[in-house]
Amino acid sequence: MQNRLTRLFESKQQNILSIFFTAGFPRLSDTVPIAKSLEQAGADLIEIGIPFSDPLADGPVIQQSNKVALENGMTVPLLLEQVRTLRQTVKLPIVLMGYLNPVLQYGIECFIQDAAAAGVDGLIFPDLPLAEYESKYAAFFERHQLSHVFLIAPTTSDDRIATIDRLSSGFIYAVSASSTTGVRTSFSAEQLAYFDLLKTRKLQRPLLIGFGISNRETFQTVCRYAAGGIIGSAFINLLATSTDLDSDINKFIANLKA
Repeated sequence: MQNRLTRLFESKQQNILSIFFTAGFPRLSDTVPIAKSLEQAGADLIEIGIPFSDPLADGPVIQQSNKVALENGMTVPLLLEQVRTLRQTVKLPIVLMGYLNPVLQYGIECFIQDAAAAGVDGLIFPDLPLAEYESKYAAFFERHQLSHVFLIAPTTSDDRIATIDRLSSGFIYAVSASSTTGVRTSFSAEQLAYFDLLKTRKLQRPLLIGFGISNRETFQTVCRYAAGGIIGSAFINLLATSTDLDSDINKFIANLKA
């Protein structure tokens, strides 16, 4: 499979910076300008959250952004339209992340097809069972050149990691802790040991580490163990308080990559 996401990991193996934000937050029309600013500032990968009323794996920051986005009027069809718009200028890989409920209401095969047509490169559905993906949807993803990214955590068994490595395309999302998302300033010795164990596994797919990455120090730490890191809550905190999105996003990315 070849798309912008797989080409990114072929051309760059280290220090990949992925930024997550919720579509339609802080304002309904902000999705496109935020994506443009991220590309201009030097992010490598854009991960856009599909707002949902009950995002169980997310901490309070992302939960609140989901609530605001839904109140703003964000819907799945509107998100896909925004992706089509930003694809006129933004060349970075785009991954959509969300829970199955709103996608099932849309129709999962229709969503896969429409997402690919809009310019999406990958999808993350944390609550899509592996067996169901493999038996029902893997061929459909492949047909539309759309990567599916699975998550692993410190509690994930060796057998499951091996299956995820076989089924994933693009990258594997390694959750830094068995908890919800949120801002942390450092990692525990136990987490570092987990990162080191992942590094020694020599997986086929590249790893990006997420949950708890909020600053230059934590980003540089995960880059020693994986291809890069994913930042969400810290970036959403920035969006919530920004009075000049373009300027503040540039400063945020510059500080991370300095």
